[in-house]
Amino acid sequence: MTAAVGAVGSVGVESDAGGRRGIRLRDDPVDPLPDEPTAVVVAGGGRAALLDALLGSSGPAPDVPASAYLVVQPGLRVAAWAYLPGARLPQPYDLAGPRSGGFVRPPRRLELSLPDPLLRHFTLIRAPDMSTLDVAGSRILLDVVRRAGALVYAGDGGQDLVARVAESGAAVFRALPGGAAGDRAFDAGPGMADIGGLRRALVEWAGAEALARASANPPMLPGAYGTVRVADGAHESGWAERLDRACVAAARTVRQRLAIELANVHLRGTQEIVFGVGSAGLPDVLDREMHAVSLRAVAECDAAVDRILDDALTQVLGEIPSEGVRRRVALAVRHEVTGEGDVANPARVLLVTSTAGVATIVGTGAVTALAAYRDETDRALLPPLGVGLSGACYQHWAAPDRADQGNARTWLQQAVRGVELELLSEVSRRFEAVRHALNTLLTDAVDHGILLA
Repeated sequence: MTAAVGAVGSVGVESDAGGRRGIRLRDDPVDPLPDEPTAVVVAGGGRAALLDALLGSSGPAPDVPASAYLVVQPGLRVAAWAYLPGARLPQPYDLAGPRSGGFVRPPRRLELSLPDPLLRHFTLIRAPDMSTLDVAGSRILLDVVRRAGALVYAGDGGQDLVARVAESGAAVFRALPGGAAGDRAFDAGPGMADIGGLRRALVEWAGAEALARASANPPMLPGAYGTVRVADGAHESGWAERLDRACVAAARTVRQRLAIELANVHLRGTQEIVFGVGSAGLPDVLDREMHAVSLRAVAECDAAVDRILDDALTQVLGEIPSEGVRRRVALAVRHEVTGEGDVANPARVLLVTSTAGVATIVGTGAVTALAAYRDETDRALLPPLGVGLSGACYQHWAAPDRADQGNARTWLQQAVRGVELELLSEVSRRFEAVRHALNTLLTDAVDHGILLA
């Protein structure tokens, strides 16, 4: 779980008479963390028919690329936008145009706004074709379901996926055409035409889920305000050296895990070139792999930073911090790490080019374009990060004269190696930024005897 940051005041960076920078929270309030919106992911062989039935008179949903996530959300009018790696802004999607939308590479997600009453209760997400659910595709789907909160599997089969979703804590519903009804399993009738019971169950789930999420993010937490004193022996506790060691060790561990994962990506990509989709299908496969790698990199870094933050605060305060205190510190660290107000934007995309190089695009919008559903940038302590393939890669491997397996394998090796170098370097930069921000904040706290955040 990412380090949550909360409603404790805006952050300012001040300097004392000696020029030392400190992180302080001003007194003006800020809005609390937004509650996570609920969504229902529709997957399985009957997902298209089920989505159309759920939308009722607003359907049918448009025909979109098989690998794209279709996110259907409430809106005053019908509109569609495509999110493509490499673009900082969403692109208009012509619902009457070709399935590809006229783009050289498929979007990772399409957002469709409809004035449908059901969408006031939850967003609907249609998962990609089941043929895309390889190792990487399954990881992406599980991440989307975790953020959304619920999965409806339409049709028979899918036991492995349903079991994995259930283990994640998300709600699971089944829509069976002519099947026996049971606990969260509904007979949807022929062609998914009888879904009244399922609709009612989903609306009830969304209401309960929204209340649960709101209660997990109260507007006021213990320790959110007031003076917080450091431990009497904080000066002699060795917290700074321990923080340094923890950041170095965490960066090394995350880098090692990502290096292993990228080696597996190279192996799976080679197998697809030789025994699977060939060179023409390589961009789709590798883009999914890069998407899954970026999700893992973010999750690994966030989890490690959570542990570092908790340990450092416990050392300095002499006790496990309350959630309110933790959010105060996390917010201050986040503003320092993300450099809000600075020219340099730490949010970045690593984009594989047709020459197997890796270009860097900065900006939150660029990273948002890579998400299958959405991201948690408002909650994360670290700035967002994404990896994907440029449209030029798709054009390059679509050419008939580039079907040589040897060239494809060489290109794959170079591309994966380029991503590895850039990604592991980015991981090191992030842990160094966390170390610096926490050191600055806690040094001020120890010197003054109270937490200044």
